[in-house]
Amino acid sequence: MIRWRKGEVVRIRREWPGAVELEVTVPEGTCRALAYPLLVGRPEPGDEVLLNTTALAMGLGTGGYAMVVALPNRLPEDPEGPGHLVKARYTPLQATVLGADEQDSPFHEVLREADSLDGMPVVVADLHSALPAILCGMSPRPRVAYVMLDGGALPAWFSMACAKLREVGWLAGVVTVGQSFGGDVEAVTTHTGLLAARHVLNADVAIVTQGPGNLGTGTRWGFSGVSAGEAVNAAAVLGGRPVAALRISEGDRRERHIGVSHHSLTAYGRVALSEAQVVVPELPGEFGERVRDQAELLAVRHELVSVPVDGLYEALLDSPVKLSTMGRGLEEDLAYFLASAAAGRHAVTLLG
Repeated sequence: MIRWRKGEVVRIRREWPGAVELEVTVPEGTCRALAYPLLVGRPEPGDEVLLNTTALAMGLGTGGYAMVVALPNRLPEDPEGPGHLVKARYTPLQATVLGADEQDSPFHEVLREADSLDGMPVVVADLHSALPAILCGMSPRPRVAYVMLDGGALPAWFSMACAKLREVGWLAGVVTVGQSFGGDVEAVTTHTGLLAARHVLNADVAIVTQGPGNLGTGTRWGFSGVSAGEAVNAAAVLGGRPVAALRISEGDRRERHIGVSHHSLTAYGRVALSEAQVVVPELPGEFGERVRDQAELLAVRHELVSVPVDGLYEALLDSPVKLSTMGRGLEEDLAYFLASAAAGRHAVTLLG
């Protein structure tokens, strides 16, 4: 289940808030490794590191690092301060964090009474790669919080996109929910995460996706993006306005993802029991017709909203982070990014 290696840090390749990328020597040679200093301490050249090399050996895309488990010869100091939420529970790296909704939090009283999102638009998407594209479609730019689900990466620190989007002011903050952790705000469930986005981060709009690293099995139900349908339900029951971003592709080689992905059709068509506004981008030609025809399957339960895509390509070119989905960039799968940006464009119109 786990491939273990001992290694030595050669150099620090780069770092961003919450994460340090290293070059490490192992018996097989050198490899890239990733450390989260708040979990294991900050590695320095010459340090011995204990590594989990499973994802690296499997050749995973977003997870293709050796992960630093510990610095056995230089352990970090014991943490101080409040916090009783345990995340990544009962794993060797379970971590204690201060939850916005727990009793020791300064926001406990607010969230104890909070029961409504006050009509806040909540844009829901399948993949983490939709996050910057949704933001690109928002003009004028509202105050946006990202609610990160635990279907992909658990540490929010893994996402370089999140770090950059916060740095440039496109995100007011990140709320990590469920087993995910490392956000600006921690919460127990998607429900309290949405409430924290509204009442702690004072967001005008929330975006909900899983973290980097979608898990799929090629089966109808066996994919981590099923949680998108559950997020629609959470937003609706709390008095938000769910906006569903379709996962669309013209560049994916797998038939089940061409046009509207079966992920969207299952998550929104079967899992989401509450009504959402499903954004259908006005794409040209036969491919656009295919998308519109497939989206009609969702009209039984949801409101389909046709959104023009004029000007969105230029907006996507101005993204402060690299746009990439399943290894494909903007030009390789433009339809995917246009669909996400169209959802952002529509969400802004709901602010009045």
